[in-house]
Amino acid sequence: MRPGVTAGGMRGRRRAAWARILPAAQAVALTVALVGGLAAQAVAATAASPAAGGPPAVGDLPATRPRLITLAPSVTELVYAAGGGADIIGTVLNSDYPPAAREIPRVGDGIQYTDETILALRPTLVLAWQPTDATRALAARLDALGVPLLYADPRTLDEIPGLIRRLGARLGTQATADAAASALQGRIDRLRPVPPPAPSVFIEVSADPLFTLGKDPLINDLLKRCGGRNPYADSRLAAPQVSIESVLHLDPQVMILSPYGRDTLAARTRWWAQHGLAAAREGRVYAIDPDWLHRPGPRLVDAAEAVCAALRDSARPLSIRRPVP
Repeated sequence: MRPGVTAGGMRGRRRAAWARILPAAQAVALTVALVGGLAAQAVAATAASPAAGGPPAVGDLPATRPRLITLAPSVTELVYAAGGGADIIGTVLNSDYPPAAREIPRVGDGIQYTDETILALRPTLVLAWQPTDATRALAARLDALGVPLLYADPRTLDEIPGLIRRLGARLGTQATADAAASALQGRIDRLRPVPPPAPSVFIEVSADPLFTLGKDPLINDLLKRCGGRNPYADSRLAAPQVSIESVLHLDPQVMILSPYGRDTLAARTRWWAQHGLAAAREGRVYAIDPDWLHRPGPRLVDAAEAVCAALRDSARPLSIRRPVP
């Protein structure tokens, strides 16, 4: 609560603000044009703390049970892990895990949404992944109603259990959240890295055009925990477009194909082998579920376990090496 504003005064101000906004909001259909893609994953903004003048973080949630809207699939998964899935009244297109999330009304696609659609649901809390122009504009409108828009943007694997605990404390689901966080932390602590020296690991996000992961602190923390290193970690972008020649020049020892299943894994391995990549010729190419690897939520721990297993497998002699799912 803001200094000098009483609880009754705050409720009165919220009712007045809703009265001004809702007539327009109710005229808007609760559907939007839906488009998919990985563009949202390439955002490189950092969620600063309120003390630094940046956007607030999950730890600053008010101690009330919210009517919650989530603007990223990873945030939806974090809320469910914390035991608060029943509080979500709106989410975005690709929020499809756990399966119950598929029944939540959609407010947009994670990149584009209609503010009036969100306002018409009368949320008391909106959670996003990282700041964008769209979330900043929405935050300004929500602020007039006393509704916070907060960010859940873990920068290391260890921050994921911490986010779940803080969400549980604010949602009144502390026991569920603590259990989920403890289980995840235990799995993180048990990750088995490949022995040194650290192999270079190229992550192919898309093939045409060719994108990889670069200055992404969370993924680079994951690779470090598995004993690997990202040859594009010093890139200015979180998801840079790179050339085939650049990859061949860097000659990564391991390749991770994140968007593909086994059939495409075989096809992409052949393609890179034909272009002269040693990792492909020697069978050090692996596929990881993109929903695990590109969503900074609880299932990133699944991705970490799979990447660590892939790196350990890549260090074995070719004669006994086996693909890692």
